[in-house]
Amino acid sequence: MYAVLKTGGKQYRVSENDIIIVEKLSGEAGSTIDLDEILMIGEGSNTTVGTPVIDGARVAAEVLEQKRGKKITVFKKKRRKNYRRTIGHRQELTVLRITDILTSGEKKRASKKTTAKTSKTDAAKPAEKLDKTAISKNKEKIEKSAAKKKSQVKSEAKTAKAKVEKPAKESAGTKSAQKPATSNKKRSKED
Repeated sequence: MYAVLKTGGKQYRVSENDIIIVEKLSGEAGSTIDLDEILMIGEGSNTTVGTPVIDGARVAAEVLEQKRGKKITVFKKKRRKNYRRTIGHRQELTVLRITDILTSGEKKRASKKTTAKTSKTDAAKPAEKLDKTAISKNKEKIEKSAAKKKSQVKSEAKTAKAKVEKPAKESAGTKSAQKPATSNKKRSKED
């Protein structure tokens, strides 16, 4: 089962246990949030499309963490007026794990994490470990791709630098050959 939900001005296609990063939502890590702007719900060939939203449909999600996005540079300029402004911005983000997709009229399912024998803190610890591992795996993938891009850029820069240095060395060789010739001419005049 999947759902298309809208939050923060964007639409996300989600299914159970998906981890998504959305615009900042209020809530601390470990709390649950119900998202009620569901545009579509589908299961196999059976789909329900809202006009524009499905009444009574909800997606339950658990807040994994509140974080800030990558820094971007905002640069404003007006030509010929000596007006230049540079500022940075980091967007506030919320990391969510989708726990349930509820169609209209359904009640929230019983949580599998808590049982009568375990306390709330014991039940939360394994979930935190899973959350951290899932997030760390995503970070590792991002870091690997960034490192790969950096290595490609460095190799391209080296080849470009080598191409620039070759003509410079050749021209430097001709200049050094000319210098002794000019100095010899001076000596011949002095003799």
